[in-house]
Amino acid sequence: MNTFRPTLDRRGFLRAAGVGALGLAGIGALAACGPGGSADDELAEVRYALIGDGKAEPGTVLSHKLGGLDVSADLVVPVNFRSGFTASLPVMEAIKAGSIDFSFATATAVIYGIGGKVPFVPLVAYPLPGNEVDILVPKGSDIRSAADLKGRRVADQQGTTGTYSLVKYLETAGLTLDDIEYSNLTAADAEAAFAQGKVDAWINWQPTIELARRKHDADVLPDVKTYDYAFFVASENFAFGRPELAAKLARNVRDAQRWIEAQPDVAVGEFAALGGFGDSQLEREVYRDLVVDRRLSYSGAGEFTAVGADAIDGTQDLADNFHALGVYPETIDVRSWLSDSRFDPVRAAVTAELAKV
Repeated sequence: MNTFRPTLDRRGFLRAAGVGALGLAGIGALAACGPGGSADDELAEVRYALIGDGKAEPGTVLSHKLGGLDVSADLVVPVNFRSGFTASLPVMEAIKAGSIDFSFATATAVIYGIGGKVPFVPLVAYPLPGNEVDILVPKGSDIRSAADLKGRRVADQQGTTGTYSLVKYLETAGLTLDDIEYSNLTAADAEAAFAQGKVDAWINWQPTIELARRKHDADVLPDVKTYDYAFFVASENFAFGRPELAAKLARNVRDAQRWIEAQPDVAVGEFAALGGFGDSQLEREVYRDLVVDRRLSYSGAGEFTAVGADAIDGTQDLADNFHALGVYPETIDVRSWLSDSRFDPVRAAVTAELAKV
């Protein structure tokens, strides 16, 4: 029996993803009136959104000047780091409201940003690690492949990277979401259901799923892949008004990620000192291992480029899949939007800045 209910409209999806009450569809009257402005206006600060607590990522390196990286000095303008965003969809809402200038964004957020007419500019993109997503099953489960998921209860947070990977994984066995008992659950609820035996499998991404695997001594299904892309984006005011500064900020993110990967033990130690893992030694160990294995959402940021054809095609495929599932009510022409020539000056500035070692 399939419990998948693809009935969310745009606002409903945003609520499910943790976006605030306004939602992308409900803030059309708000102007993007951030400090970026035109090149003739004085720039007071650049507002950088950190996802979650912002204590274990490239933004942490920059906000605390780790490794000698001083982004505010490099830009010659203060960079104000704002934490507390639950995901990149709420960041899109903040960009539309004019309160954020720069952030990480998943391809899912980019699609919803396009559909919600958010005034943002895609600066760089990179493929998420192919092994960032896992499907857990209980130790000794008779589920050993995609084919074995038929008729089983599978937990996933609808409309995320996990959903996209689950759809693609089922396709390898000729299955669709209609062939499983689909349970739309947040990560916390899915883990509780998994631990209590209320679901037979659970799909999510790192570090959440690896931490859960070790906590519950679970097995991982083979050949599960991630097909999604990640982006760093800026508000139109900031990117169009000061493309060189936006590009320089992106390059600082790249350099911060490279610093993390060049010395993971040092980086994890710094993050731990900042409270990035609370009191959990297991979380610290999991994060360190995932940095070394390059399985985190930021793991490709050390090699990102200006948005190219692969990222555009991959994001279009995701949008088409979500529309076909009914997760997103409209068709989104991602390809035309991301390829628009109005981004060419920014793309040129980013390419030139990333050429610097």
